[in-house]
Amino acid sequence: MNDCIFCKILQGEIPSKKVYEDELVYAFYDIAPAAPVHVLIIPKIHLAGMNEATEEHKALLGHILLTAQKLADELGISKSGYRIINNCGENAGQTVFHMHFHLLGGDTFTSLV
Repeated sequence: MNDCIFCKILQGEIPSKKVYEDELVYAFYDIAPAAPVHVLIIPKIHLAGMNEATEEHKALLGHILLTAQKLADELGISKSGYRIINNCGENAGQTVFHMHFHLLGGDTFTSLV
């Protein structure tokens, strides 16, 4: 996607503060953090959001969640607790239409659900 900000980050056209990278995903610090630890985890393939995911993405989605777990441990938030959030669609607050997961921690959150 030529106009996708996350694709531009993956291509190195826009700088980011990398936390983690492997063959499937890239993780970086959010530029407007909502918590002391706020990392975005994005797949290296462009999917606009969860509604585009199919059975063929099952392994990728599992990999993203396990990556979030690994990063939570490495960033020191696994024992105190963390959130993994995926916003799907405008009404859910999705503003960048490249699937991404927010890893948030380092603070006490009030329950939203």
